[in-house]
Amino acid sequence: MTREPSSRSPRASRRALGLALLCGAFGAAAVLIAAGQTWAEGTATATGGELRVTADGSAVSGLPSALALVGLAALVAVFAVRRTGRRVVAAVLALSGAGILAAALRDLGDTAALEHRAAEATGLASAAVTGVSHTGWPWVSALGGVLLLCAGLLALVYGRHWPAMSSRYERAERRAPRGGSDPDKPEDLWKALDRGEDPT
Repeated sequence: MTREPSSRSPRASRRALGLALLCGAFGAAAVLIAAGQTWAEGTATATGGELRVTADGSAVSGLPSALALVGLAALVAVFAVRRTGRRVVAAVLALSGAGILAAALRDLGDTAALEHRAAEATGLASAAVTGVSHTGWPWVSALGGVLLLCAGLLALVYGRHWPAMSSRYERAERRAPRGGSDPDKPEDLWKALDRGEDPT
């Protein structure tokens, strides 16, 4: 009975790791895919008639896709750092998801990008756009932000138990000398050089 919580902890940590990776990868992918899709469409009135105009996610706002790349980099960097650095990177991951969510919800009914496209198409500085409709892609971007936010929160809570990158590239002086040799003795320095080690 007393051993059950300790046996659950590694299992919960592994599940959280897998879930964070899935949430982060799918969240970033959803945001980047949504950025290339049509978010709004409408009709611009010109002298020659009516013209159909559309605006994709990147035209409405470049912030979600930029934050998705930041979140994706932070998801990878979580495993390259330890302790305080890992908590900082996990916080960046969570904040990037929150920023995507806020930006997507803010731009749900945005028509500025559509009006800009209409002005370009008609050559009029202030072209009127009528019959405006919005697609569901902003909601997909918002969902991606939620997934990245969840990945960041999981990293904040469970990240201290997750594995880090191999330490074989750490500085040589942090490793124990072979054979119990003393690096301060001149003869041991020469022996280390003969073995191809850097005694400095």
